[in-house]
Amino acid sequence: MIPHASHQPPAPARVFLSGAPGTGALAEHVLATGHGQWWTDRTEEPRVVAVTCGGHALLAGNPGAVTPGRLAPLAGHYIEAADRFLPVLGAAFGHLHPWERMLYVHRAEPVVPRVPHGVTVRRVVPGDAGALAALDPAAAWLHGTWGSPAALAGSGLAWAAFRRGRVLALACTRFAGSRYEDVACATGPDERRRHLALACVTGLTADIAARGRRASWTCSRDNRPSRLLAWTAGFRLTREYVHFAAGPVNHASKLADAA
Repeated sequence: MIPHASHQPPAPARVFLSGAPGTGALAEHVLATGHGQWWTDRTEEPRVVAVTCGGHALLAGNPGAVTPGRLAPLAGHYIEAADRFLPVLGAAFGHLHPWERMLYVHRAEPVVPRVPHGVTVRRVVPGDAGALAALDPAAAWLHGTWGSPAALAGSGLAWAAFRRGRVLALACTRFAGSRYEDVACATGPDERRRHLALACVTGLTADIAARGRRASWTCSRDNRPSRLLAWTAGFRLTREYVHFAAGPVNHASKLADAA
């Protein structure tokens, strides 16, 4: 796969559905924000197209048109692709781990959160970039689809719980599509079970609705706390699916490609 020359999608990128919820909004997010990368099997009239952002990848097209070694740029990503790609993906990487996922859409009224005294929950503004940058490195994935803490702070698409200028919990739009915005959320380990995440998500989903879009939520089937938070915040299960965690490149396949 070769990087496409610009952030504008190659012509066959229409294979990715417009207006999709969850990670399905990734392609629209990359197109709208410029954060991410398009990949094709060849420059002219590509037959296979991928788009990556924040450690996730969508892959579509004709799997017979690409060899395992050409998929090397997708190593280390969570890949969503049709089942017809599984043979070539399995040959491309040292391991390909299936991960059962759940997709929720915001459909109900949330439980009203009770915010502790001394905590302020509000929309994140550009001046909060330093506070986002000071988050634990384990929370860096929250701004991974925006390129930097400053970019997320300037997007207007995040809510946070603050105490004396420090971020205790953060909810943000991970992928912004034309119809859906997929929500990501995290709370500091010492601040959990205080309704902070619920308050942030409630503020964010109200903003999303005001923009004329609907919020979606994706998480692992095994992540019970995330599933419970989604339900409490008014999200309801829409479907279950599988994406694949791609390990390192299978060098045997690369040698076979070169032979």
